[in-house]
Amino acid sequence: MEPGEYALMDAVEARMWWYRALHVRLVDALAPVRGRVLDAGCGTGGFLTILGQQRPDLERVGLEWDGSAATRAATKARAVVARGSVNAMPFGAGLFDAVVLADVLCHGAVDPALALAEARRVLRPGGRLIVNMPAYAWLLSAHDTRVHNTRRMTGGQTGAMLRAAGFASVRARYWNGLLLPLMIAQRKILARGEAASDVALFPPWLDAMLFGITRLERCLPVPMPAGGSVLAIAENP
Repeated sequence: MEPGEYALMDAVEARMWWYRALHVRLVDALAPVRGRVLDAGCGTGGFLTILGQQRPDLERVGLEWDGSAATRAATKARAVVARGSVNAMPFGAGLFDAVVLADVLCHGAVDPALALAEARRVLRPGGRLIVNMPAYAWLLSAHDTRVHNTRRMTGGQTGAMLRAAGFASVRARYWNGLLLPLMIAQRKILARGEAASDVALFPPWLDAMLFGITRLERCLPVPMPAGGSVLAIAENP
């Protein structure tokens, strides 16, 4: 990402509604996991920090390419953070009980096939893979350019990608669906040309409202038919 985006992420990821909503879903997805978890492409450590607070039973390890972000993550999360690429992870085979790739496979510097092969290699048999992807190629925007995202996928495309990489028991679901119309309006109607980053602190009342909508969606009895993101869970056979 652009260096300034790491600074923005570091400053707001503990408070901004979107990060909090994502972290809730990632923690949910890790509910049955015991042992060692790798947050691959951990950025400045927001999720590693939340995981340490909510799942102190887990051994947390981060992996981040950017040296400055890796240092911030290790300090913030008080966890081991290695510097390296998700395309060639600096870990031995079968070391992890779960691997998280949250908004990582969308990045232009990442080869999804290589990264998923590496995730399979470092996962133990039966280990869990958790992937979050931004949805819909037609939603690519100025913000994606700022953070070097080059791919957005549907739920079907995300599931097919994981199956092609050899993962089993794949489940891919949309989330952030109730707010998708606002997202479309912001990215395709209101934003023009060189837009500001989507990563920012909102007024407290607005942030609370947006986060509350994501919590309401999480309680719905049926999965969303569409959404701004796709969360996929799979098993290493």
